[in-house]
Amino acid sequence: MSVDVRIETGRIARFLRLRGGRVERKLRERTERVARIAAAEAPGSMGRYVDWHIETGPRGLEGVITCDHPAVLYVVQGTRPHLIRPRRRGGVLRFEVGGDVVYTRLVRHPGTRPNNFLARALRMGR
Repeated sequence: MSVDVRIETGRIARFLRLRGGRVERKLRERTERVARIAAAEAPGSMGRYVDWHIETGPRGLEGVITCDHPAVLYVVQGTRPHLIRPRRRGGVLRFEVGGDVVYTRLVRHPGTRPNNFLARALRMGR
């Protein structure tokens, strides 16, 4: 008696990448965990803009984490020192400093250091 065993790696790979399979469940758990960490690490209210989903990419299933806050690029990459002026000609800027309301026509912003909270969350979520 003889037994012939063939392992078809292509079929195994396709089976593992199926929607709803074990690999997708683990990917979904890990992606959700990293997204929760990113939301906690994000400054201010930016964490409310962190979202995640699973999609099919060129190499199979991928976990995707996004932050669609309008200032996320400035937070992640940082900013150089810059001037802030009112949007309207002749307008003024209004803000609070130490509980006092300040009105001015120009602010010399010192810039911000990069805060790549998304990459940090990915490292922490491993």
